Amino acid sequence: MSIFEGFKSGVTRHEPQRVAVLGASGSIGTQTLDVCRRHADRLSVVAVAVNDSVSFAVKAAREFGCAYVVIANETHRDDPALADLPASCKVSFGQEGLTRIASADDVDSVVDAVVGFAGIYAGYAALKAGKALMYANKESLVVGGDLLMPLARPGRLIPVDSEHSAIYQCLVGEHRSDVHRIWLTCSGGPFFGMGREELSHVTAAMALKHPTWAMGAKITIDSATLMNKGLEVLEAHHLFDVPVDMVNVLVHPQSMVHSMVEFEDGVVKAQLGPSDMRIPIQYALSYPERWETPAPRVDYCEVPDFTFGRADEDAFGCLRLAKEAGRDGGTMPCAMNAANEVANLAFRQGRCGFLDVEATVAHVMGKTDAVPVESLPQLEEVDARSRELAASYLDGTCR
Repeated sequence: MSIFEGFKSGVTRHEPQRVAVLGASGSIGTQTLDVCRRHADRLSVVAVAVNDSVSFAVKAAREFGCAYVVIANETHRDDPALADLPASCKVSFGQEGLTRIASADDVDSVVDAVVGFAGIYAGYAALKAGKALMYANKESLVVGGDLLMPLARPGRLIPVDSEHSAIYQCLVGEHRSDVHRIWLTCSGGPFFGMGREELSHVTAAMALKHPTWAMGAKITIDSATLMNKGLEVLEAHHLFDVPVDMVNVLVHPQSMVHSMVEFEDGVVKAQLGPSDMRIPIQYALSYPERWETPAPRVDYCEVPDFTFGRADEDAFGCLRLAKEAGRDGGTMPCAMNAANEVANLAFRQGRCGFLDVEATVAHVMGKTDAVPVESLPQLEEVDARSRELAASYLDGTCR
């Protein structure tokens, strides 16, 4: 199932929408809270979840009057900061706490901004419970789209990634059968135009200086390797029910055309706007309505010329590998994603080079047989095995 059926659906509310923000202390989470702060008459934050940022969660719970706080890292059970939570606020820990609030009766909408494979559990729980799910966790769609998409009810799964929000908006009122291809735009990252010799010398500090977007460390490195764009290709494949090769990556350094859809008659729809993630976050929370912009408006008479180019899959092999994993399907994207998460962290920690991220992913994929996705426990096993293979490979090649 795709989310095309939801384009004329939505939930028009008369009471404030009760929102759970998972990954609240990260880039998407903090910007979600800002949107909720701006629209306090429409959005009520009833739950926040963080991994380690206990003081942040306590502060947010006090500001928004949250009923629930979840700390995913259970080593923080005795953190003294928790004593400052409001008496009426319930605190829970671990993955069980995340899935509980994602399906709680007094939660209407879940913003899943948990980083990496770990976000799949809460997303799965939210969809099974019929919640409106605002998805910023692309990895779990890449890994488990075969499990998640059949649970998505019309108008209840709205993407938060700027590119997929753009595609979603371009498809409102359209028919899947009329789509010729999707143009998924890409800033090119900080190393656009470099060859492999230059890339072999870049550092994590250089890779973390994204030219356009302010994001978390993991996604910023993925943007530099173009793995992020590969994950987004697979995300679009699942969300919009299109073949992997119908999603074309288009380098657009200005990051103002957020993506485009080309139809059978040659017409192309594009969604443009400021490079501000609060806009797609707000759209997901307000759909099918549109609320006042949280960002400065653009004077298109003053913007620089737009440029477009091809993504170099030879220099940035992670994009090519992600697309290969998508074509193989089944559990291969899970193995690919796990290997990337391990190598991404190793690069950030200075334990391997930039091109070793791609090499690690290729190694793990080469040792993986794709089989149909059947369950979350099966994906957990594939994920764990792939992480072990990736760690072993890095230990042997990057000493």
